[in-house]
Amino acid sequence: MSWQQRIDTALAARRSAQTFRQRQPVTQGAGRWLQQGEERWLNFSSNDYLGLSHHPQIVAAWQQGAALYGTGSGGSGHVTGYSDAHQQLEQQLAEWLGYPRALLFISGFAANQALIAALMGKDDRIVADRLSHASLLEAASLSPAQLRRFVHNDSEQLAHLLAKPTSGLQLTVTEGIFSMDGDSAPLEEIAAATSAAGGWLMVDDAHGIGVCGEEGRGSCSQQQVKPDLLVVTFGKAFGLSGAAVLCSEATADYLLQFARHLIYSTSMPPAQAVALSQALAVIRSEEGDARRETLRSHIARFRQGAEQLGMTLTASQSAIQPLIVGANERALRLAQHLREQALWLTAIRPPTVPAGTARLRVTLTAAHQPQDIDRLLEVLNATRQ
Repeated sequence: MSWQQRIDTALAARRSAQTFRQRQPVTQGAGRWLQQGEERWLNFSSNDYLGLSHHPQIVAAWQQGAALYGTGSGGSGHVTGYSDAHQQLEQQLAEWLGYPRALLFISGFAANQALIAALMGKDDRIVADRLSHASLLEAASLSPAQLRRFVHNDSEQLAHLLAKPTSGLQLTVTEGIFSMDGDSAPLEEIAAATSAAGGWLMVDDAHGIGVCGEEGRGSCSQQQVKPDLLVVTFGKAFGLSGAAVLCSEATADYLLQFARHLIYSTSMPPAQAVALSQALAVIRSEEGDARRETLRSHIARFRQGAEQLGMTLTASQSAIQPLIVGANERALRLAQHLREQALWLTAIRPPTVPAGTARLRVTLTAAHQPQDIDRLLEVLNATRQ
């Protein structure tokens, strides 16, 4: 088989299974409205949970940061790319979340890959929730450590797997809120099982940070759990991009020596760090509390309306409200119908989710209005008749 034949065969298989992915260029993709040129749709696919991506103070902070520092960092943080703006943001994050140190990464994907690659050896074991994000499972699969997966949110099976003999160290991996199902991990039980086995706990709280807990401190704070490694990302509630790892002093020093994503990758622009500091200030403020309350109200409104219409919902209490469709073709057809009604929802299909569980992933944000929720429910109900 030639290279071209290999590529053509893989693409043909994706098209045949209705899982071929395509990007859609948009004029505006975050916020209440999604726009393509002159057309616009109510946007129920954005992860901009608090509606901060267009916040005037955050936009102004980025502009001011660019005027002060320029548009790029100029190198990795080990060379010239670590500015006082980066340092200030790391200190603010560490204080906010109650950790000795925070380290910035260019993305959540990079943070997860870097942690697992730097920490795990061939005699070690990773025990990960089966529905963990692709960045976590891929990193675990590529690491020299043994990977075992436990049934989603099943702390008893986790404890059983952790109890098996091993000559190395053990790392439990899970998420605070799961990106495709929207449900929360039982972090207290998971932390107890991990501690009993002498392991470390790593939690990716991409979809919880900024949204839940006091001052938006996230899933771990809400459940009063302090994992050994906490990954928070800025592409959701913060309205920007990037990520940070919260950890101990020694672990931070270790990662600065051995995390290749930190050593060999250009750091985020200092202007972005300035904007993130402003986003954090908004998240921690009374305005942040009001935005979280608005989001909670929207979630309750959607779930109550969907239940009244007889729709089947998952156990999610988060901004992620998946509507399981089943067949890939039907999910694509429904998404297209909704777009024809000026509603933008994304059909999520395998391999992102398990086969037979294609879904419309509804994401709600503080930028929505109550009438937007009602319109979505109205159109969804009409598609079932």
